[in-house]
Amino acid sequence: MRRRCTWNIFQSIEYAGEQDQIKLYNFFGFLMDHFTPASSERNLISHIFRENEICRDTEWERYFCYKDIEVPDSYTGPHLTFPMTFCGVSKLVEAFKHKQQLHARYVLQLLGETWRLLRILPNINQVSACHTKEITICGDLHGHLEDLLLIFYKNGLPSSEKPYVFNGDFVDRGKNSLEILLILFGFLLVYPNDVHLNRGNHEDHIVNLRYGFTKEVLGKYRMHGKKILKLLQKIFSWLPLATVIDHKVLIVHGGISDTTDLNTIARVDRHKYVSVLRPPKPTHHAVNGSKTQMMNNRNREAGGLVEGRRRVCSLTYHSSAPAYKHNLPRRSLHNQPTSSQLNWSVEEELKRRRRQAGFDQSYGELTKSDSDSDPESGETTETDEHEWKQIVDMLWSDPMPQNGCSPNEVRGGGCYWGPDVSEEVLGKHNLQLLIRSHECKQEGYEFCHNRRVLTIFSASNYYEVGSNRGAYIRMGPDLVPHFIQYQASRTSREFTLRQSIGWTERSALRALKEQLFVHKSDLISAFHEFDPNNTGLISLSHWASVTEKVLNLGLPWRVLRPQLVSSTRYGMVDYHQWIRELSITEPKLEISDNSILETMYKNHSNLETIFRIIDTDHSGLISFEEFRQTWKLLSSHLKTEISDKAIADLAQSIDFNKDGSIDINEFMEAFRLVDLSAHS
Repeated sequence: MRRRCTWNIFQSIEYAGEQDQIKLYNFFGFLMDHFTPASSERNLISHIFRENEICRDTEWERYFCYKDIEVPDSYTGPHLTFPMTFCGVSKLVEAFKHKQQLHARYVLQLLGETWRLLRILPNINQVSACHTKEITICGDLHGHLEDLLLIFYKNGLPSSEKPYVFNGDFVDRGKNSLEILLILFGFLLVYPNDVHLNRGNHEDHIVNLRYGFTKEVLGKYRMHGKKILKLLQKIFSWLPLATVIDHKVLIVHGGISDTTDLNTIARVDRHKYVSVLRPPKPTHHAVNGSKTQMMNNRNREAGGLVEGRRRVCSLTYHSSAPAYKHNLPRRSLHNQPTSSQLNWSVEEELKRRRRQAGFDQSYGELTKSDSDSDPESGETTETDEHEWKQIVDMLWSDPMPQNGCSPNEVRGGGCYWGPDVSEEVLGKHNLQLLIRSHECKQEGYEFCHNRRVLTIFSASNYYEVGSNRGAYIRMGPDLVPHFIQYQASRTSREFTLRQSIGWTERSALRALKEQLFVHKSDLISAFHEFDPNNTGLISLSHWASVTEKVLNLGLPWRVLRPQLVSSTRYGMVDYHQWIRELSITEPKLEISDNSILETMYKNHSNLETIFRIIDTDHSGLISFEEFRQTWKLLSSHLKTEISDKAIADLAQSIDFNKDGSIDINEFMEAFRLVDLSAHS
């Protein structure tokens, strides 16, 4: 049960971050749609919606030419020759294993060759398993190079005798995303018929701004990083969307929906979607016609709103209706019986809390969305809107235990689909199994939907050392999946189960304490409502309900109370003392308005995303004026007022060398919260 609670802390915080990402991007879309072209807010972010302006195919070779880049004699990394060979990619793997860096000339050359190859590949790759060779299928890697190297060590390098399917999310979160891409692209060039790469939802330059890949590339290639990123935008848009094995096994990154049609997917111009987060502009007919009908169909299946449902706009469906509450019967994610009354009560509390926060995949009413489109892109047809939604569903969706299909409001994109939808879509296309990734699983894999849907996740230790195993699949001509599990960290392999749970539990509680600390003002204000006499004390039940109301993470706070609240008096919590005991420290700065610090801590990732958007030359530096514009953009998004004086004070306090500019990385690191209890 401790492991279950720990897992849900990590997952809740992860999905809350994805919601923030979607909401921020929807806000940018609103600026593009409703502000005049000359407005300062619109100008700040408009360039991220013009991905293709310098990447016209006719100018491609000239703009990304690598031939003028000299490789100095002092360079000690690997030298590549083209066409790529197995020997060349093997040397690249060995170089990355020993932490060597590939020269920018070779990076651009390899990426250019990859782009040329991807352009001729279909949207859905068709592969075959035969008696002489098994197909290996890998899930999310997320920059974990050690996991990829371990897979190759255990299973062998890709070759014509050892075909592989890599199911998206190669980048972000981990620190070696670029190395993983270069290795996979290298093997793709050598074995184009035996190495297959599906696009994931993180193969998207907007998502990369938040989750680390943009920062990684610019840190490793300061001079040529901008060109590398621009070229990767193009490459990501050309990655195939699915792979089918022997016409029977469908492999996609996220999943399906009740409208999934592989014939439609096979025909779309996938490269139009440089960012899948950005929809095409719908025509009036598309908004008011079939799209509304489709949403109404889903509403009937969803059965109305549930109590406390988290109201987050999804990419494809937006809600402007108030969250009216209805007490409706709900089914839980977890149907397994527990062995004792104690475990049962904890499990029930966990299920109830996650239902209230929206983690049980019960869904609410939806209304017709406003246009979230780029006015500069011109109108598209109803077909374009339908195609875009198909791609979003394939990259962002998750399975649920209940029948039906509903917007994925927890992530903010794609849908949740039930066993009936799996049966319908697989039956319609004469398929027997759907393999998808997109969700971390404690054992590295998991069946659902009567074993018709299989999740595979290949990044071990995803949340923390020991948090989960990674796994990959080997599949022969009988199309029966065989699983190989592993953990790449030597430390985690040496842990006992109790040690592993204790380690990950402490890490999860640290992350949760940070969330509590940055919301301390909101928490204290909400506690005051239950403490009219200002005694500083509230009951445990009020502490739990208020904490969930403020953070909305769907966690069993009463179960977690012993780890979060060190002492109580007659069943009452001294909430001021509790806030002090969270043991989180923050920098001491002489600024006139401390509220700006709390705003920054709450919106740390959003702030960094906006910084990196405004830093158009990717120098890592922004001026005082750009710093002010960043805060004004954030305050518009949050609908709060932040004074120019508070912003100026903050800028002056962190301009350590007094040169009138701010280093983004230094700024974000200086304001990272530190858990004192972890260092005591």
